[in-house]
Amino acid sequence: MQYPDFFDAVPHLILRDPLAKFLGAFEDGVIEYGYVDAVKLAGHSCPTVASAYGMTRLALGAIYGSQLPERGAIRVEFRQDILTGVTGVIANVVSMLTGATQDTGFKGLAGRFDRRHLMSFNANVPLEIRFTRTDTDDKVDVAVNLQLVAGDPDTASLMRRCLGNGCCAEDMRHFGALWRDRVRHILLGHANDPSVFVVNRAS
Repeated sequence: MQYPDFFDAVPHLILRDPLAKFLGAFEDGVIEYGYVDAVKLAGHSCPTVASAYGMTRLALGAIYGSQLPERGAIRVEFRQDILTGVTGVIANVVSMLTGATQDTGFKGLAGRFDRRHLMSFNANVPLEIRFTRTDTDDKVDVAVNLQLVAGDPDTASLMRRCLGNGCCAEDMRHFGALWRDRVRHILLGHANDPSVFVVNRAS
């Protein structure tokens, strides 16, 4: 499987999953995710998938510090409805990384490891998403300002051409390169830029 080299340069997210440990899936329940895993889940790489991965990584770092985040013990609240804009796409990535689901997740064993009812929408939160530790109630609000990482001005016209009938192979290659470049800037050039990825501790 071939993919852009910069995918592997994006910081990974390492979590501890007690269910994975209990069922013997990973030694000590430690799971490592990279940006390429989010791309596999979505089936594509774009600013939305990149922002979902980036917001989750920064949010968990803020509420767990030097500790490994505990997958399945994180509540996630979205300000928007799941059908609004790209909220559903972001939610899919966040769910993969945190284990949080509305009502479709693992139902648990003897009252433990339940992954349901940890994700909600239309929440009264100030930014796009709130992440909360269920053990300590530490919480953080996050958002992303993708307009601050503008793509090449030729991208939009190239996309229209590639979606139409007048596209050639060179147009496709050029469009793909410009598209990848913006995602790379979001994830690497602005990975810890507080004006792009807004992270606010909540009380």
